[in-house]
Amino acid sequence: MNATTTHDATRRQSRVALFFDLFKLRIGLVIGFTALAGLAVAPGPMPSAWRMALLVFAVVASSAAAGAFNQYVERDIDERMARTRRRPFVTGRLVHSRRWLALIVLMCAASVALAAFVANAMAALYTFLGAFVYGVVYTVWLKRRTPMNIVVGGLAGSFAVLAGAAAVTPGGLGAVPLWLAVVLFLWTPPHFWSLAIACRGDYEAAGVPMLPAVVGDVRAARAVLVGTVLLVAASIVPARVGLSWIYGITAAASGAYFLWKSVLLVRDPCRKTAMANFHASLVQLTLLLSAAIADALLVA
Repeated sequence: MNATTTHDATRRQSRVALFFDLFKLRIGLVIGFTALAGLAVAPGPMPSAWRMALLVFAVVASSAAAGAFNQYVERDIDERMARTRRRPFVTGRLVHSRRWLALIVLMCAASVALAAFVANAMAALYTFLGAFVYGVVYTVWLKRRTPMNIVVGGLAGSFAVLAGAAAVTPGGLGAVPLWLAVVLFLWTPPHFWSLAIACRGDYEAAGVPMLPAVVGDVRAARAVLVGTVLLVAASIVPARVGLSWIYGITAAASGAYFLWKSVLLVRDPCRKTAMANFHASLVQLTLLLSAAIADALLVA
């Protein structure tokens, strides 16, 4: 491989990384997986594979638009935080201009229109609400004003579940999808507050009233544990209202793991235990959604 080829490969990798960073696609892919779980557990006949694929794509695209809007609005915050100061609008890799804002809005509108085309109006509405809650309610209205910002922001993930379920049953979602939406709502605070404990100095430097920056690590860790208890209790319910032992055992085991990590965080609220709990929350959610999909497919 010559120098030119190596340089071209490096540029391509840089562009891919820029694309992932701007649109927060790591989060977007999780949101898409959440919508797929909503599709799987909703009562009723499944749409065709191409419709399901396009709906999941629409949900991911709307989440990506909200993620890019978040970075567009928060450039001033991002440049004061070590975790975010390499984001493209901060470094100048992308020009902070109204053209980007127009593109982001167009991208969100197109994703909502696609959801309406491949599914129905209710799926499109939930797709829009997920992006709106994260992009406007959380980012613009709440993040700089209240330490409870992420509690309301947790609705963004809930709407992804409902978007998937509405594609199957637009007239009535069913108990399992509704409870999974509750689970996503309750999952977000302990997940994000764990990261916020690890990055408390960043939020203090940026003047953002994230819970650990307001009440300290000790009290925030206790809030994480309370939130985890509520989450685990809610995550068991779908096994009582429609799903089987496959989901039930997974929910109990993954919930116990997350609870243990949360207890360790309370015992020693430091960056190491906070990041361990943050990663435990991702493990729990991945296992829950995977089990819900497997349960719906295998126990029909």
